[in-house]
Amino acid sequence: MTIHEELTDERSDDADDAAGAGRHRRRNRVILVAALVMILVPVVAVGGYLAYLNHVVTTNIKQELLLPAAQLPTDAQGQVIPQPTGAGTNYLLIGNDARPGDTGSRSDVMVLVHVPEDHATVQLVHFPRDLWVPIPGHGEAKLNAAYAYGGAPLLVRTMQDMLGVEIDHVAVIGFEGFKRMTDAVGGVDVDVAEPSTSGGYRFTVGTMHMDGDMALAFVRERKQLSEGDISRGQRQQAFIKALMLKTLSKDVLLDPARLATFVDAATSNLTVDQKLDVGQMRSEALAMRNLRGGDIRFITAPFTGFGWSKDGQSIDVTDWPKMKQLGEAIRTDTMNSYN
Repeated sequence: MTIHEELTDERSDDADDAAGAGRHRRRNRVILVAALVMILVPVVAVGGYLAYLNHVVTTNIKQELLLPAAQLPTDAQGQVIPQPTGAGTNYLLIGNDARPGDTGSRSDVMVLVHVPEDHATVQLVHFPRDLWVPIPGHGEAKLNAAYAYGGAPLLVRTMQDMLGVEIDHVAVIGFEGFKRMTDAVGGVDVDVAEPSTSGGYRFTVGTMHMDGDMALAFVRERKQLSEGDISRGQRQQAFIKALMLKTLSKDVLLDPARLATFVDAATSNLTVDQKLDVGQMRSEALAMRNLRGGDIRFITAPFTGFGWSKDGQSIDVTDWPKMKQLGEAIRTDTMNSYN
């Protein structure tokens, strides 16, 4: 699930066309929903619908110890970095791509969602899985190795120390959940930017209709793409956007059986941290209900290019000066000034 700034350029050709502008605002709100994925969407869908669906959500969503015991970030000397009060809320969204039979877990999607204190804007930062970073207790490795080594708590520690920012909440969704959600809404139409062949499927440039199995093959491919992990991130965002567009269409929202199937598929694959409950999710979603396209910013965590680790791994080289600036902007709730 990656976030790229070019998605903010979906502007209407005719600023005077009120209907077109309305559709534009709805599209950008959908992109926000797509990025927040399973934290908010099922809860919003349930909010004014059926008591049965609310029961599904509260029953299905699991809570686990996803936050580290020593939660506050530390600097290179191990000193806690003070966090100012009233600086908004940070959510870490993790897409877990552990296939059936895997003995370990992988986090192929990592998005930090910063919701400012005034809820007037939202910033979503995608962290490429191949960023080369220090992992507490394990030396340097790719960012997603933190999840493999120590699950969500170690990934949170790694990202907190990398940014100097406290992560308040975590949500984990399995890729198999996306498969079920896709099938629940009858498949999705996804924009394909680069051709590839994966999992027995042939992807061609243009819009393609995908069922769950096809969509999984689409978002997992990276070796055939021009920029590897970065291009795969763009694919993941295109898929999630398509899934949410379909989910919020009248074909789904006005079909009780289909909506119930989708909500069950979404929430049965969702795990949140020990401090986040459904009531908090709903409150956060409602507080952001008036956001428009211009209020939402999509960012990729800073890296200087591609390289190789000393042990021969292909990596994304972290831009540490820019990462420090990003962390400072998040920590002080001044993301609007971050470039």
